[in-house]
Amino acid sequence: MVISDRLAQVPDSYFAKTMGQSVEHGPLPLINMAVGIPDGETPKGIIDCFADALREPSNQKYVAFHGKDTFKQAIVDFYQRQYHVALDKEEEVCILYGTKNGLVALPSCIVNPGENVLLPDPGYTDYKAGVLLADAQPQPLVLKPPYYLPQWDQIGSDILKNTRLVYLTYPNNPTGSVATQSVFDEAVAQFKNTKTKIVHDFAYSAFGFDHKNPSILQTEGAKDLAIEVFSLSKGYNMSGFRVGFAVGNKDIIQALKKYQTHTHAGMFGALQDAATFALNHYDDFLEEQSAIFKRRRDVFETKLKDAQIPFEPMKGGIFLWLQTPPTMDGEAFVNYLLQQQSILVAPGIPFGEHGENYVRISLAIDDEALIEAAERIQTLKHLYEQQ
Repeated sequence: MVISDRLAQVPDSYFAKTMGQSVEHGPLPLINMAVGIPDGETPKGIIDCFADALREPSNQKYVAFHGKDTFKQAIVDFYQRQYHVALDKEEEVCILYGTKNGLVALPSCIVNPGENVLLPDPGYTDYKAGVLLADAQPQPLVLKPPYYLPQWDQIGSDILKNTRLVYLTYPNNPTGSVATQSVFDEAVAQFKNTKTKIVHDFAYSAFGFDHKNPSILQTEGAKDLAIEVFSLSKGYNMSGFRVGFAVGNKDIIQALKKYQTHTHAGMFGALQDAATFALNHYDDFLEEQSAIFKRRRDVFETKLKDAQIPFEPMKGGIFLWLQTPPTMDGEAFVNYLLQQQSILVAPGIPFGEHGENYVRISLAIDDEALIEAAERIQTLKHLYEQQ
């Protein structure tokens, strides 16, 4: 195989291997609860805007490397409207070709070989790839139940001293935990006046069930050391569009933009127009999305509680973090659910060592399938009673 030593050290992406792959399951109809994107359609107004923008002659040519002024202004207006955060559209905004691209590229932009990067455990699987590609050192930021929040005093001073970047993500994928503003206040205070920077992955920003999810940039002084990465994929049902952006600390933003000048030649103008329309016109839709998943959360958790099946409380996002029966780890339970109940879920171990005895369940399925899946899982109560 022809592959560089650097790339060879990066594990295969779990979801790249499994997404779209055919699976063999038991006799019941398959219910796929492993998918990581909301199941609704993109709003018609956004689709219509995109269709019109396709016919615009200026969108059929190269556009400015760092994005249309209209798109950047929509981002600025959105953050002011939603979070009361002021942004400079030239210095504090970077358009991303899907947020994953930015999250994986970031270590190569600001981290030197050998420096530490703290990664949430449990946390999104592909952060680690970006760290390894930068020849940096991934270190676990262990998040413990039931709240899955950072405990900075539990990290060794030698680790912190050599840490250049910290990844945070709330609502958390995979645990469904959320952060209050005080969590971000503590993180900013922890790394103020150090060389350590923070990136907050805000992919599931729309989905907050007990309170609106705060932005890290609402914390005083956050822009001195932090950026936030926002995705249009989940809140607007636009995952296929691959559009997001990073906002915040101008030095990190400029590093990302420099990187992009060598890897991209400007986002397709019609995509930018569609994203602009979404940001400017669909605030109410974000609230509707959250309400849909809160209702699904309530239904699913009630079914689990009735059967006394243990799980971590889901406060935001689209995933529920389910404990495995005591006789199985996550991978064994995934196989058991698939063969015995025809339910496909994701094992916890790709999300970090502390996910070994969990599975991630997506609620991005219609109500009928959701209730059917919950009732099938209820029949497994006996597995949790085994010692």
